[in-house]
Amino acid sequence: MDIWDYIIIGAGSAGSVLAERLSADGRARVLVVEAGGTDRRPDIRVPIGYGLTFHGKSVNWRMHSEPDPELNGRRMYWPRGKGLGGSSSINAMVYARGLPGDYEDWASAGNPGWGAADVAQVYARVERRIHADGTRTGNGPLWVSDRSPEFHPLGRHYIDAIRALGLPEGDTVTGEGAGPYCTTTRKGWRHSAADAFLRPAMKRPNLRVITGAEVLGLMLEGRRATGIRYRRGGQIMTAECRGEVILSAGAVKSPQLLQVSGIGPGDLLQRMGLPVVLDAPGVGGALQDHLAVTYTYRCEEPTLNQVMGSRKGQVMAALRYALFRDGPFSLSVNQMGGLVRSRPDLAQADMQLYFNPLSYSTVYRDKRPLLRPDPWPGFIISFNPCRPTSRGRIDIASPDPTAQPAIRPNSLSTARDLDDMVAGGRLIAQLMEAEPLRKLAVAAHGFSPVGQQDDAILADARDRAGTVYHPCGTCRMAPQEAGGVVDPTLRVHGMDRLRVVDASIFPNITSANTNAPVIMAAMRAADLILSGA
Repeated sequence: MDIWDYIIIGAGSAGSVLAERLSADGRARVLVVEAGGTDRRPDIRVPIGYGLTFHGKSVNWRMHSEPDPELNGRRMYWPRGKGLGGSSSINAMVYARGLPGDYEDWASAGNPGWGAADVAQVYARVERRIHADGTRTGNGPLWVSDRSPEFHPLGRHYIDAIRALGLPEGDTVTGEGAGPYCTTTRKGWRHSAADAFLRPAMKRPNLRVITGAEVLGLMLEGRRATGIRYRRGGQIMTAECRGEVILSAGAVKSPQLLQVSGIGPGDLLQRMGLPVVLDAPGVGGALQDHLAVTYTYRCEEPTLNQVMGSRKGQVMAALRYALFRDGPFSLSVNQMGGLVRSRPDLAQADMQLYFNPLSYSTVYRDKRPLLRPDPWPGFIISFNPCRPTSRGRIDIASPDPTAQPAIRPNSLSTARDLDDMVAGGRLIAQLMEAEPLRKLAVAAHGFSPVGQQDDAILADARDRAGTVYHPCGTCRMAPQEAGGVVDPTLRVHGMDRLRVVDASIFPNITSANTNAPVIMAAMRAADLILSGA
């Protein structure tokens, strides 16, 4: 039997970074175990394909939350990446670090070395910024591309409305301000964490990546991790580790694997008939996510609906992509947005905005119909509060490690989150009443916050708000006495040779999209591991 120096569970955003860094010296033997399969498929590689992977069974865990009481008992769909690159292979490719204050809060939560200045140095090593004029900043492995010259011209109305309200424009990658979103694309292809980190490293003889292998649990000797059990091709297999086992299975699967291995809330484990190796109530707790409300408007100016919604438009876009690797098929539809303040007296931005030159208001079962948009010119504008205070949980509902755990977001369970939902709706109303968007929009398609009372805006949010797929915090980095699961080196409190490295370790959710912070956290974790911390 092979014995490994490092076993990494999950080949997603964090696992890909760890695999590359920990195998770089050529001496350490590194095993990566991934439940999904290859990322070399057109629906992943071609950026517009995320409309297909959003529900694709072979690349997506396709999870659902439990009924959410404050959202009128609705169950939310939770797509999570399954395969090389994880969610970085199926997401909308928006790359944003969040605000410096996010990381100051990480450090203040008892995590030295994770402040804004610390993580900025790590981000600089991750990124290769490709600017709109073709110039580059940085020499990191991950391409972060400004494709704004190719964006649909409808976005100019959004920027004009931002200016009319006196809101700041800015670099949407590094901090506050509105503008075009940068995406993880390279020369017209998606550039996932697997593309940037894992695939170059897979040529090394000391790194092995096993796909189609679902991890069933940790092998433990007392409170020391010694390996893993996994199923592949109908067979149960084991892998032993003389060094460290690293959980990078994501904010849902990492706490689930800890719990089925006997590390979690003792009363829950006992109810499930599992031995309690370590009573750790924080495992699965502190779940945080961004909750957005989307508004759809008709307009007379052509939008991407007229391209994606016609056979001729799709053929022309496909030909353009095949010949030049540009055009709508090479882009995200999340083209404009940014972090802004809903009130000028706030200390930092509290809302993330999105402006998409495409609308798809009809619901198609198990599809995200980017290629079947509304038959009329339309656009979407939406918001999510940056730093929700509601906290949920993810807990096993069965001792079966392959069963979906119970996801309880507990959305809108605090007064502040309710106030933020109203403030976000009010901000969208102000934007839509500004002359540039007021002239653009012919009519709202469905509910609009313009002219509405606070109660109506909140009632609409309860009816329609949905996740933007940024779950985190379920193995929170904080002192044990504060309910933390991992310490500042990402070692699991009370366990030996066991770490967690993924979005589950976030002490608090970052203000924007979470993929960039996950990649940064994995790069920093690799530094800590290699330094012997």
